Amino acid sequence: MNRDNAATDASTITLADMDPAIAASLLAQQTPDTIESTLNDLPTEVALKIASHLASEAGRKEQGDHEQHTLEGIKGTVAELMTEAFGTLSPDDTVASALDYIVRTDPSITITYIYVTDDDDKLLGVVAMRDLLLARPGQTLEQTMTRDPFAFTPDVEMPEAVNAALSQRHRLYPVTDEEGTLLGLVYGWRLFEYVATEISAQAGSMVGVDREERISTPILESFRMRHPWLQINLLTAFAAAFVVGIFEDTIARIVVLAVFLPVLAGQSGNTGCQALAITLRSMTLGELANVSVSRVLRKEIILGAMNGFFVGLVAALAMWIYAGISGAEDAATLALVVLVAMVGACIGSGIFGVLVPVALKRFGADPAMASSIFLTTFTDILGMGLMLFLATSLLM
Repeated sequence: MNRDNAATDASTITLADMDPAIAASLLAQQTPDTIESTLNDLPTEVALKIASHLASEAGRKEQGDHEQHTLEGIKGTVAELMTEAFGTLSPDDTVASALDYIVRTDPSITITYIYVTDDDDKLLGVVAMRDLLLARPGQTLEQTMTRDPFAFTPDVEMPEAVNAALSQRHRLYPVTDEEGTLLGLVYGWRLFEYVATEISAQAGSMVGVDREERISTPILESFRMRHPWLQINLLTAFAAAFVVGIFEDTIARIVVLAVFLPVLAGQSGNTGCQALAITLRSMTLGELANVSVSRVLRKEIILGAMNGFFVGLVAALAMWIYAGISGAEDAATLALVVLVAMVGACIGSGIFGVLVPVALKRFGADPAMASSIFLTTFTDILGMGLMLFLATSLLM
C-alpha cells in the first residue's frame, strides 16, 4: 500500500471528523514524525484545534518516548468489525483486466485496493489504485503488487488495532488467518468510530448508564440497564444520611452548619470527580502502566490540600460572616471547622477519585462503571462526617 496516498489516508479523514480532544488523545500516542505528517494532511483549522489539545497531552509524555500505549479498557476484536472481502483478483490478471474489473463493479462498492490471492484465497499482495493507474496495461498484478502487505488477524484486540491503524494510516485493512488466508476486510474509519464511541460512553457509565444504550434503545430495555444502579445509589445515600443522623443533636443546636453541608459536599465532590476523570483517562491511555498508584495518590493528596485550603478560606470567611449575621455563637470556631473540614474532605475525595476506579479494575469490574456513584457516597460521608465531628468536638 502507498503510504503517501492522501486519498486513502483513513486516519486523516476520521480524525478530522472527531472531537478534537479525542483525536488528540489518539494521535498523542504516536511518534513526533507521525503526528507532524498527520497534522499536515488535515485542514489548517482542524489541525490547529487538535494541536491545541496535543499541548496538554505532551505535558504527560516526553517527546523522545516512542512507546505506544494501548487504549486500556476498550474491549472487542477486529473480527467484530470485519466485512466480506471484495476486490480480489489472481496474480496472473493484468492491469488492464483489473481496471476493467473495477469499471464493471457495482458503483456502490468503492474499490481502493486490489487484493491479490491464489486459488486457496491466500493473500499474496496488494495493489493500490495509484500503482494500478501508473502501471502498464500488459503488466500482471504479480509484477505490480506490494508483497507481504500489512494485515490484521481476527483476534487482534481493538487497542492494538487502533495503534496499528494510526501508524499504518490506510483506508482499508485485510484480515487474514495464521496461514495468510484472506478472511475479510476492516475499514480504518470503523476502528476509530468504535473507539470514539467507547470513550464517549465512559461519561455515561460513570453514573450507571450502560455502554450499549442509545437514544433508540426501547424504554423497558433502558429501564433494565439503569434502574439497578439507582437502587445502589439509594442504598449509598442511606449510608450518608445515617452519618448525618448520628450528629442530629449537633445540627439542631448549631443550625448554621446545615447551610454549609451542601457547600462542603459540592466542593469535595467536584474535587473527587476531577481526580476520577484524570485516573480514568490515564487508564484508557495506558499511562497507569508506567506510573505507580502511590505516586498518583501523592499528587492528588497535595492538590486536594491546596485546593481545599484556598476554597476553605473563602468558605470559612462566608461562615464567619453568616454566623455573625444569624447571631450564632463562636463564629470564629465555626469558620475554623469549615476550613479544616474542607481541607480534609478535598484530600479524601482526591484519594477516593484514584482508588475507586483502581479498586473496580482490580476486582475485575469496569473501572468507569458507576464509579461516580461510589465516589459521591464516599465524599459525602467523609466531608459531612468530618465537619459535624469537628463541630461536636469543639463546640458541644
